[in-house]
Amino acid sequence: MRSSLRALIGKVDRPAWLRFFGAVAGLSLAMMAALYSTVFRESGDLWATALLASLALIIAGAVAITTVPYLARRVAVRRLTQSFQYEFTKIGGVFLLFIIVIGVAALNTGNNLLFIVVSAMLAAVVVSGLASALVLSGLELDILLPVHVFAQRKMLGRVSLHNTRRLMPAISVSVTPKLRKKKVRRKWQRTLWTFAPGKPAEQAWVRLNDWVWKPVAESRAQVQILEGAVYFPYIAARTGAIADVELRFDARGRYVQQGLGLATRFPFSFLTKTLPVPFSREIIVYPPVEQTDEFFEVLPLITGEFQAFVRGRGYDLYRIREYMPEDSARHVDWKATAKTGALKVREFTREDERKLRIVFDNPQANIVSGEAYEKAISLAASLAWHFAGEDAQLSFAAPSYSGGSGEVYDFLKYLAVVAPAAGASILESLQVTDEYNIIFTARARGSIPTNFWTSSYFIFMES
Repeated sequence: MRSSLRALIGKVDRPAWLRFFGAVAGLSLAMMAALYSTVFRESGDLWATALLASLALIIAGAVAITTVPYLARRVAVRRLTQSFQYEFTKIGGVFLLFIIVIGVAALNTGNNLLFIVVSAMLAAVVVSGLASALVLSGLELDILLPVHVFAQRKMLGRVSLHNTRRLMPAISVSVTPKLRKKKVRRKWQRTLWTFAPGKPAEQAWVRLNDWVWKPVAESRAQVQILEGAVYFPYIAARTGAIADVELRFDARGRYVQQGLGLATRFPFSFLTKTLPVPFSREIIVYPPVEQTDEFFEVLPLITGEFQAFVRGRGYDLYRIREYMPEDSARHVDWKATAKTGALKVREFTREDERKLRIVFDNPQANIVSGEAYEKAISLAASLAWHFAGEDAQLSFAAPSYSGGSGEVYDFLKYLAVVAPAAGASILESLQVTDEYNIIFTARARGSIPTNFWTSSYFIFMES
């Protein structure tokens, strides 16, 4: 008991309390001086009245200048600047309409009972506002999101709300992602106005450049993570509650959540009161890795050529098989040929035979269509995800890609935010190694270096 009392005393801000009591004493003296100045004014003593009134004014001014700012700086800034957002509900609108009607009737009739009813209804609105403010105070919010998120795949996030108050529970609280409707940004944008009845725009009779006041398209980074409200009916004092939220993102990219809100309609649902909560969270959504029809069409071809590449460039014996016209004569096994009477060749393998490199040759803007570009990214992500689960040593190459560890998540993160950009093709600087390459490119077949053809599988992005 004594230790807790000492700890409580130790937390007391003594200078602030001394200033407070000094301010109370000064204001008491100022009030006494003001009262005595009134007495002397009634008795006709002009000089005493002026002196005491001036003294009261000086003391009050000194307290206002020296004490009030000092104490204001020690008040919790969050409590002073805590601003609520209000939104009328249908119930609140009807209730307000009834107040106006009864108030007008009270003024016209002079009936005291109607004035009492109006006063009670106004008091209910005030009580509702105070109660909802108390419900929203003392709540701590946290959101847990998955580390790796894929587009077009359902995942779970977790919203936790903790009530730090000692006695009062939290009743009917919602975590809302959108605090207010944001204004649509607009700017003047240049457009082409054409007049061509029944003809395409290229054959227009009249073509004029025009400026239009248009809304700016929202970038992918502005999309919020949470789209719906999460409701908590009851949270007891000094306890917390957890709610699982289903997350699903339709497209790859960077998603940002800026700000959340704690909202309640408790107790009468006249208003929806929302308390803004500072919150900032960003996640990277990887491209979808679902096995599409295009994936099943390409995978057997890649696997077959990859295995042929592995068997054909080795040092340890893999198998002895029949001679094929495309085989080199240096691989003929003459002993096996003499025993069987037919040409036999040896196939070799290596200890590091399953080296695979996925190359994404990012094209320039307007080279390929947006749909073809997204399909290429999705296929590259799917192949990377597939071979990461196989017994293969993966590596990746792409313009501005710095992940040299061969970690598939680094490459997926690159594909999540990549966009067509100007620059030279990566094939110009890429070195041919003992790895087998899966190359995504939009270049023409004739412009591809010939040294890649024997050790690569090309997937061409359609224009």
